Amino acid sequence: MWTSRWAWSPVQYVLVTFHRPRNVDSRARLAAILSALAAVAADYPVVFPMHPRTARNVKQYQLEAELAPLNVLAPTRYLEFLALMDRAGLVITDSGNIQEETTVLGVPCITLRPNTERPITVSEGTNRLFDGEPHDLVDIALEAIAAPRRPCRPHLWDGHAAERIAQVTTSRLARLQPGARDRRRLASAAS
Repeated sequence: MWTSRWAWSPVQYVLVTFHRPRNVDSRARLAAILSALAAVAADYPVVFPMHPRTARNVKQYQLEAELAPLNVLAPTRYLEFLALMDRAGLVITDSGNIQEETTVLGVPCITLRPNTERPITVSEGTNRLFDGEPHDLVDIALEAIAAPRRPCRPHLWDGHAAERIAQVTTSRLARLQPGARDRRRLASAAS
C-alpha cells in the first residue's frame, strides 16, 4: 500500500508535476516555480515526482538546492501516481491528462498554463489555469488546498464513451451502405 512507501497524510500534501518547455526550459521561470513550491512547502509537504525533462534542466541550471524543501521522487508508475493524486489536497501540474483525473477525483488542480485542451475541467470548477508570476502561485495554492474537495463527473464522463462511439459509427456506416436494389444495380452494371 502507498502509505508503507510514503508517509504523507492524505489531503495534507500538494502533489506537483510539470515538464512543459514553457515551465522548465527557461532557467528564470523554472527557478521561480521551484521557489514558489518551496514557499508552499512551508505550510504543506510538496510531493514532486520529477519528470526527466525537469530533472535534466534542474541539473543543467544548477538549481538542485531549490529542491531541498520538496519531497522529490523519481517518476512514479501510473497507479502509484493515481494513488498520490487521490490522496492529495492539491495537484499543481502542466499535464492535460492530470487535469481530467483530478476532476473525477475531486482534487483541486492548478494548471501552470495559459490554456487547456480540457476546458470542462475549468468550467466544472475543479481546475484553475495559472499563467501569472510564479510567486503569485503561493497564495492561490494555499487557498485551493483549504477549499473543500468537490468530486465531479461531467456530463458524458460515465464510462460509456466506447458504446456511444460504436453506436454512432454503426449508424453512419449503415447509411453509407447501398440498399438491396442498389446492390443489384451495381452487380448488373459490373457484369
